[in-house]
Amino acid sequence: MNGENETSRRHVYGRTKGKTLKPRQANLMETLFPRVSISLEEGTIEPRTLFGDVDEVWLEVGFGGGEHLAHQAETHPRTGIMGCEPFVNGVAKLVSEIDARGLSNVRILNDDARFLLERLAPASLARVFILYPDPWPKKRHNKRRFINPETLGFLARALRPGGELRFASDIPDYIAWTLAHVSRFNREEGETFLWTAQNASGWRTPYEGWPGTRYEAKAIREGRTPRYLAFRRA
Repeated sequence: MNGENETSRRHVYGRTKGKTLKPRQANLMETLFPRVSISLEEGTIEPRTLFGDVDEVWLEVGFGGGEHLAHQAETHPRTGIMGCEPFVNGVAKLVSEIDARGLSNVRILNDDARFLLERLAPASLARVFILYPDPWPKKRHNKRRFINPETLGFLARALRPGGELRFASDIPDYIAWTLAHVSRFNREEGETFLWTAQNASGWRTPYEGWPGTRYEAKAIREGRTPRYLAFRRA
């Protein structure tokens, strides 16, 4: 199946719009967002060309309200960070953070991350974050989960050797699903994603420098236990 047909058959599930944007957010979406948005009009995208002088490029898939991405961008000013989020209100929140913190190393795609991943130059990413993705808990909706053979293929191509894939979730079934799909991908494609955990603390302990997210705090308040998976690209 060629790229055009592959793109046309995909759907963005879930909401893309919520409450009316606040005046400041609406203004920044008109003025600042066009300057930090990622265009998919061209073919292959070399991420470094989207930024100025950066050491490497990271990607966050489905950044929600953007608090994690903004923290990483502020903490790592020499790293270019791309974020993908279909939900306009989440994009507006991140754009507000970019303005408030004076961040120059963030670029945004207001769409499904798969449309970007399939266009990235090979081995162009040093790190990918997939943090608390929608679990689509009903079995008939499991096929909508972001972790699947297609996206693992995109990630394997886009991550450089030694690059890292970070996946966090508070849903036990999605953790098991992710490990099973990564294991199957490794069996079929060769050892590609190496799980870095040496013991149980390796997936129970947050990543170094982890700022947490509002969703994570809510999950913990409601009695759910987050798990943190990290895979190294072979």
